[in-house]
Amino acid sequence: MPYLTPTAPGTASTGTRLGFGIPGYAHPLMAPVEWAELTRPGAPLHWVVLNVAGGPGARPDPHCLEASGRLRNRGVRVLGHLDLTFGARSFGEVVSDAHRYLDWYRVDGFSLDRCPTERAALPEVRRIITTLRALCEDAHIVLGHGTHPYPGYAETADQLVTFSGAWSDYRWSQVAEWTADYPPERFCHFVHGVPRGHLDEALRIARWQGAGTIYFTDRTDRGGAVDPWEAMPGYWDDIVSRVGTGVSE
Repeated sequence: MPYLTPTAPGTASTGTRLGFGIPGYAHPLMAPVEWAELTRPGAPLHWVVLNVAGGPGARPDPHCLEASGRLRNRGVRVLGHLDLTFGARSFGEVVSDAHRYLDWYRVDGFSLDRCPTERAALPEVRRIITTLRALCEDAHIVLGHGTHPYPGYAETADQLVTFSGAWSDYRWSQVAEWTADYPPERFCHFVHGVPRGHLDEALRIARWQGAGTIYFTDRTDRGGAVDPWEAMPGYWDDIVSRVGTGVSE
């Protein structure tokens, strides 16, 4: 299988403790069980994305404030969702959303969704990140590329989402050679449509490809009509027990 053949020394890493990055559950009123479950002691959470309404919304939302506050009180990092629309959104719009997240929800950083991947867009993304760090000195920055970007992006953020998509694509995916120069904690993989019976295989792929933060779900996008990340996977307890105990191959 392609993913079992590391492309460079150091690509394979089976000893790294995996943890979850939650791409963004539905609004707490729509997904109360999901948000409550995230506060369960022992869940190996690296961070949770707060997406109020495609961003921070037009005004503070008390339900989101309560949900994010419970997580932060338990020491879980909460990230504000900023949509870059592949570089189409203006610098001012992105920074304005970031201000609202910080003022209303006291987020610990930001997830920059639909982040550009090409070299030409890197200076503008770097400019945005520099501004975000000026607003929040210890901000944790995740770039949501969804695929392997130009390598220079790895020098600008804390983590890169280098895969976001379906299990049918993930199980035959290959890691970019340049990722071998960085530790697993720099990379995230989000995979939907993962059958329960293939969880071990999916975890092996993540480890071999050097991803330290993951989110696997059996939910699917139904041809793009549904957001597979908005609901908790049916096997949440199962995958929490596997990842939380450091199960490896």
